[in-house]
Amino acid sequence: MADMQAFRDAVSEWASGGSAGSASDLAVRLGVRTAVLLEGPSDLAAVEALAARRGRDLADEGVCVVSMGGATSVGHYADLLGLPGLGLRLVGLCDENEQPFYERGLKRAGAPHEGFFVCVKDLEEELIRALGTARVEEIVRAEGDLRAWQTFLHQPAQHGRPRQQQLRRFLGTKKGRKIRYGRVLVEALGPEQVPAPLDDLLKSL
Repeated sequence: MADMQAFRDAVSEWASGGSAGSASDLAVRLGVRTAVLLEGPSDLAAVEALAARRGRDLADEGVCVVSMGGATSVGHYADLLGLPGLGLRLVGLCDENEQPFYERGLKRAGAPHEGFFVCVKDLEEELIRALGTARVEEIVRAEGDLRAWQTFLHQPAQHGRPRQQQLRRFLGTKKGRKIRYGRVLVEALGPEQVPAPLDDLLKSL
């Protein structure tokens, strides 16, 4: 895992304008064959949590899960990691509203978009819908966030909003919370509750 994290760090440095050398060398040494392109670190946490639940060692399988830091970066990452760059197979998740960015970026890089699975709003919304709002509130209490959740609900902007929207917004109100719940919510899913985009992504690897 440490070596795959080194590859991920090298890719991030390369994407920020650094040299391709370290990422290229590590890709060969680690046998990386597939890059999973994800919008942010909470998606990464969810994908890795589901893989662990299913007994998958993605690093050992030559799969690197990459957080791009936003959907608009997909074209850049596809150029670096796809056919124009390292020649890796590209798969991932995208939100419905972000599909145009993915379609344009992947087309430019000569990568098929069939390996990208679409969440309606985002992966957090998919997880909340799969578990149900009552179960997610139970998890919030178990995680020690009940007081923060109650304070959040008293904000005027939240009055009258559907519970699912409130929970989705709550997860993004504190740094690191979305990442933690990306893992925790996946770990709480029953075998038949895994949202289709996430399930299909894992099955494609």
